Amino acid sequence: MSETQHTHDQHDSGHGGHGWMMIICCIPMLVIAIALVGTGVAGVGFIFVAVMCTLMMALMMRGMHGGGDGGGGR
Repeated sequence: MSETQHTHDQHDSGHGGHGWMMIICCIPMLVIAIALVGTGVAGVGFIFVAVMCTLMMALMMRGMHGGGDGGGGR
């Protein structure tokens, strides 16, 4: 049992960087949204949607990190 706990602890230690990487991956979407609004192709609401998508990703990553064993408790 201690071996399983030790493996689980090692697995959890690498998740901090993954969350930031996922948020950083949203930056191109935000840049494209700003460019489309700036050129007049899309409305200002498009930036709102892109920002809300980024916030949703951040909330999901935070929720999954604090969720314990990820639902696979078998």
